[in-house]
Amino acid sequence: MTVELGLDTFGDMTVREDGTPDTAAQVIRNLVDQGVLADQVGVDFLGVGEHHRPDFAVSAPDVVLAGLATRTGRIRLGTAVTVLSSDDPIRVFERFSTIDALSGGRAEVVLGRGSFTESFPLFGYDLRNYDTLFSEKLDLFTRLLDEGPVSWQGTIRPPLVEQEVWPRTESGRLTTWIAVGGSPQSVVRAASYRIPLMLAVIGGPAARFAPFAELYRRVLEEAGADRLPVAVHSPGHVAETDELAREQLYPHFKANRDRIGAERGWGPVGLDEYHSEITHGSLYVGSPETVARKIAATVRTLGLDRFDLKYANGPMPHSQLMRSIELYGTQVAPRVRELLAEGR
Repeated sequence: MTVELGLDTFGDMTVREDGTPDTAAQVIRNLVDQGVLADQVGVDFLGVGEHHRPDFAVSAPDVVLAGLATRTGRIRLGTAVTVLSSDDPIRVFERFSTIDALSGGRAEVVLGRGSFTESFPLFGYDLRNYDTLFSEKLDLFTRLLDEGPVSWQGTIRPPLVEQEVWPRTESGRLTTWIAVGGSPQSVVRAASYRIPLMLAVIGGPAARFAPFAELYRRVLEEAGADRLPVAVHSPGHVAETDELAREQLYPHFKANRDRIGAERGWGPVGLDEYHSEITHGSLYVGSPETVARKIAATVRTLGLDRFDLKYANGPMPHSQLMRSIELYGTQVAPRVRELLAEGR
């Protein structure tokens, strides 16, 4: 069983070793250094998220990815995710086909609704149109992937008649995924458009998403379509030992979770919940061996083609993030592949 091992980040606002906060500008520069390191240590993919709020530095991931395209040589570069509902599908395609050119064909775009809604009022969209905006824009975007003249009509914008969009990619197809948080309807939609599936597993055991992976494959099979990749995005942190990894991540994980939880009506996270999520849930935290074993188990359970570790979770210092990336590329990824080979 072969699998690709990637990393994701939302560009969380970080602190320095002495606890003083970094500026957003420094976080973005650090993120580029993190991507360069990921490329050097053999990570397959780097995904950069999009947010429009003060706890995340990246609101324009395509710009960061364009910078990374000129600083890296082999790693594939994409989003985690692009909030298509509050963006323009044509502009998204144009931006990512440009990144594809800059990177020599390494661009990917992961499309989703996003788990935050700040972009809707910011760009003048009515949240009452939440479903229509995504479904129609996704429909238009999938037409663009054929890279020929596009005719399309919906309710959210004027129709297109034999419109051509530039630049086209050298390969003839921009690699595209649809991110799903747990809705069967979204899984079926991804299969109906013949687009690879990215499952966001950010709470609870990964095994509970097995029915979604099975549903996706069944819909493809019943339609007579070829098998397409399935991936998982989950948070975690790697350090030299289990104890150090847990100790390093907890205050930053708690700061991030409690801030978001206060907005959504969740109670503060405690150590018991934190340790339970590491042991039984979606947090991949520990030594390289521990994290590799948990990733390999998830890959087997869901039949994955790719696993992306969200390595930045709260205001963890840049130096700790760099060490986590280094260990992930040099020790976790090779060990995952060894374990999967042994499992065969």
